[in-house]
Amino acid sequence: MKIQEQYIKRCIQLAKNGLGTTYPNPMVGSVIVYDGKIIGEGWHKKAGEPHAEVNAINSVKDKSLLAKATIYVSLEPCSHFGKTPPCCNFIIENKIPNVIIGTVDPNVKVAGDGIKRLIKAGINVTVGVCEKECLELNKRFFTFQTKQRPFIILKWAESQDGFVAPSEKIERKPIWITNQYSRQLVHKWRSEEQSILVGTQTVVDDNPKLDVRDWTGNNPIRLVLDQNNRIPENSHILDNQFKTIVFSKNKDIFEKENTIFESIDFKKNVANQIVSTLYRHQIQSVIIEGGKQTLQTFIDNNLWDEARLFIGKVQFDSGTKAPNFTKNQNVKLNIENDELLISRNHDKYNNI
Repeated sequence: MKIQEQYIKRCIQLAKNGLGTTYPNPMVGSVIVYDGKIIGEGWHKKAGEPHAEVNAINSVKDKSLLAKATIYVSLEPCSHFGKTPPCCNFIIENKIPNVIIGTVDPNVKVAGDGIKRLIKAGINVTVGVCEKECLELNKRFFTFQTKQRPFIILKWAESQDGFVAPSEKIERKPIWITNQYSRQLVHKWRSEEQSILVGTQTVVDDNPKLDVRDWTGNNPIRLVLDQNNRIPENSHILDNQFKTIVFSKNKDIFEKENTIFESIDFKKNVANQIVSTLYRHQIQSVIIEGGKQTLQTFIDNNLWDEARLFIGKVQFDSGTKAPNFTKNQNVKLNIENDELLISRNHDKYNNI
């Protein structure tokens, strides 16, 4: 492995510390190297706080070494004023002579301008080291910037005999198909993504909270479809505890501080209207958790990037059939007695 690749992979490792906390910004990591040794490291922790390059430069104890050092960064340094000043300016001010970049930033506010400014300042710039890995790191951000929609993850659990729910339910709460470890993993996923979507029937039947309970992290923005205002007002999803967007035919309902209603035309393409609304809300990623009809809508529109399917050991014999989906998994894992299949929609993903 080339030495440049080693340092960029360390940048990626650092950047992953920001998974779930940097939205709407990308995850970025940076290391500074002098005489074959790392003398500074940093990553972007939260939107509005210093970026990775700034944190890395500020971590260097002997600033005189910067004039002979190389800074590595997984994503092109920004060149515009947002909540923080441009990172490329800070690199120039600190007279760092060499910059190694994983990939170009697709954001139109940057899009190569940061690289141009560095070169104009006389800095040696290399771009495209571990580019594939850097694209993968920020698959949410890149999808949002290039496709004007969030990164879409389908997730459901089905029984051994192919049902997502039994034919009869007594209580208004979930009937678990998977084990506690699979459920904990789902809560970890929730902490990593910016939003989570369910359909009307899932709320009516299960009264889900859609929060992060079995993991540590931020709760995702809750999204729910409610075409005919069927969701009971005492549902967890309408408790106003954290941001929730309800997609309905009508917008003038009982909006609260954290509960927003968005009107869409349910006679037209619902999936496209949802993702357009999420783009307008600056939401970079969404987990579609169900139910069957909601999942099938996105599958039929080929509007998804990853599918995460659990197959449990329980059998229902009858009930709601699982979505019609071709199980061409890229990854297959066993979580005790559960099976997890992860598929990538390569038609969509490879065009990032």
